[in-house]
Amino acid sequence: MEIRKTALAGTLESSDAQVTVSPGDSGIELTLESSVMNQYGRQIRATVLDVLARLGVRDCRIKVVDKGALDCTLKARVECAVFRSNGISAGKVPWGGDIR
Repeated sequence: MEIRKTALAGTLESSDAQVTVSPGDSGIELTLESSVMNQYGRQIRATVLDVLARLGVRDCRIKVVDKGALDCTLKARVECAVFRSNGISAGKVPWGGDIR
């Protein structure tokens, strides 16, 4: 899936994450800020990259500002930002389609 425009999902509230995706042209450029970076930074990075891979995103800039979100929340925020960047709204989410 291609990132067509800049899109944002999530908040900066406790136990959430704010994810911003933008078009890129040289692979995945991940910027990560987290209040729990020392404890879970590697896991957060792996989760974000896994979701992008499942969605077939090869080129993008993605910024994640994590405030202690669970993996399921991170996955949902990344998926939402990618879908929004493609103009896919709530009623058109390809459950079981593009998501592997």
